[in-house]
Amino acid sequence: MHKSTLREYVESILIAAILALFIRTFVFQAFKIPTGSMEPNLLVGDHIVVNKFMFGAGGDDSWLVPMRPIERGDVVVFRAPEQPDEDFIKRVVAVGGDKIEIADGVVRVNDEVVDEPYAHHSSSFGSRRNYGPFHVPDGHYFCLGDNRDNSRDSRYWGTVPRHLVKGRAVMVYWSYDVPSFSHYGGSMAQGWADFARSLPAYLTETRWARTFTMIR
Repeated sequence: MHKSTLREYVESILIAAILALFIRTFVFQAFKIPTGSMEPNLLVGDHIVVNKFMFGAGGDDSWLVPMRPIERGDVVVFRAPEQPDEDFIKRVVAVGGDKIEIADGVVRVNDEVVDEPYAHHSSSFGSRRNYGPFHVPDGHYFCLGDNRDNSRDSRYWGTVPRHLVKGRAVMVYWSYDVPSFSHYGGSMAQGWADFARSLPAYLTETRWARTFTMIR
């Protein structure tokens, strides 16, 4: 006996929904850059893809086997230690067991100067240009924003425990320069109306050159 067409449609939709939920939970997740703490490498309005599978789907308790451990230089998304309901994005500068010290903005890990072509200093008088020495606990990570003088990071709220790390930022899939259209309020109909009115701005304010750029 053949399945009804309606039943086939329902089953296909359910399977697609389950697959999408699995991918979002364990493999990839979209994330929007909300602040300038990673500028100029990541801009406000960048929409990125986060690989959750690489580190075992974001936690030591994951049943997935990590492809590799978290390393220095990885740009990671994690639940904020002080605000677990918010996600932050920073760069791992030191891992568990490392000694880190910052002197006049220069980062040293295990007494060696770190080559940081990605780091941006807007001023020679920025806050927290000196830090440590500090020994990173095992299972924790010392994370900094690339925009060193405009970032609240491990210099302020401490290290990031492993179980808070969600994944590694891998690619910008879309970048948009008009944040005022990022959120809609009111009814669904009103939201679609607002989107229709703002569509020309989406087309003209998209940073096309950043589309599909890899995050280093």
